[in-house]
Amino acid sequence: MEPVRHFNSKGRNKMANIVVVGTQWGDEGKGKVVDLLTAKCDLVVRFQGGNNAGHTLVVEGKQFIFHIIPSGILYQHKKCLVGNGVVVDPDTLLEEIRGLNDAGIEVSPDRLSLSERAHIIMPYHMALDLARERVKGSGKIGTTGRGIGPCYEDKVARTGIRAIDLTEPDTLEEKLRTNLKEKNFLLTEFFGAEAIEVEPVLEKYLKMGEELKPYITDISIEIDDAINSGKQVLFEGAQGTHLDIDHGTYPFVTSSNPVSGSACTGAGIGPTRLDKVIGIVKAYTTRVGEGPFLTELNDKVGNYIQEKGREFGATTGRKRRCGWLDFVVIKDSVRLNGLTGLAITKLDILAGIEKLKVCVGYDCDGEMIKQRPTSLKRLALCKPVYREMEGWNEDISGVRKLEDLPLNARRYLETIEMTTGVPLSIVSVGPGREESIIIEGMS
Repeated sequence: MEPVRHFNSKGRNKMANIVVVGTQWGDEGKGKVVDLLTAKCDLVVRFQGGNNAGHTLVVEGKQFIFHIIPSGILYQHKKCLVGNGVVVDPDTLLEEIRGLNDAGIEVSPDRLSLSERAHIIMPYHMALDLARERVKGSGKIGTTGRGIGPCYEDKVARTGIRAIDLTEPDTLEEKLRTNLKEKNFLLTEFFGAEAIEVEPVLEKYLKMGEELKPYITDISIEIDDAINSGKQVLFEGAQGTHLDIDHGTYPFVTSSNPVSGSACTGAGIGPTRLDKVIGIVKAYTTRVGEGPFLTELNDKVGNYIQEKGREFGATTGRKRRCGWLDFVVIKDSVRLNGLTGLAITKLDILAGIEKLKVCVGYDCDGEMIKQRPTSLKRLALCKPVYREMEGWNEDISGVRKLEDLPLNARRYLETIEMTTGVPLSIVSVGPGREESIIIEGMS
């Protein structure tokens, strides 16, 4: 029997639309993988999160750090879109646009669109974020203080300011004055912080609205038109599955849904438009900020990984906590995202470690479990159950085929594939775009 071929409404062969998600606590290297996949896509869409996320890319020896704009912008003839599921700091967005233009990378409205439904981070969101963390003291979440959470709160409370409001002075002023009555009361009376004046904020945001107006559009229609014309779309998430507001290590989570299903709501498309879901797996595990981390290494091996992997947050500069690969975390992500392929990143960092370990389950008060408990109290009773593996010493940054990897590196990858039940799609062996092994069949 011949394989079924997909056609769109115009009868052309349907290209695969791909969602890229992190499978751990973020910082898995999604930016590089998105950059690689963009070569075969036409549009790249960011569908959730805010500028608390950071993607670092190295292209031709030059480093680029993105917080809002999809990393696909580095390809000259690709279109990038920022979805309605993203909360946007217009200051940061304009700074990225100017920075890229100064670097010789054109970021015109022909190359970048911002959803008119995306919610805008305001100064009072950042002020509240910082004030709350300050009063929590040792019980803090570890937020970046970028105002992400408070902005999502206003979105759900139906008091948020959207990108389209920046283009309507009367609407923006009315919402701003109404919101600041409540926010200033909280800031001054509850948190003991300074009040925020309406006029300076209004003037600044109207000016930024004028600059952003050419970029603001209905990206749902733009995506739909692209798919119907046979174009391939790549959907890029921020953070990682275990920072998901519903499915992560709550309350030590982000304020949105980084899981693959969020691509639909965060971009304005239906689930039948998605074809593949690629999960990014760092070859070890890292976490920034507070929250449980069972395989964390507070020893010389953890320090070795942290230093060799240059594990500092692209957004905050904070050191990342480092530990062994945790299959309980990864397998939960396989289920939650419906992964069809895995991209392994930073495999090269493990070179030089004599004995490697992978966590295959948790010993929870004498009971062996293979799913992360929802209760943090129960999770605190758990200890990782490890399988030990032989390491390798060879530099693998120049390897471009799986069969050319050292035997123990291949065994490590085979263990990941066999344990998760998901085939490998990409293996990254260095920070550069070219330092990658592309598995046959990824097109």
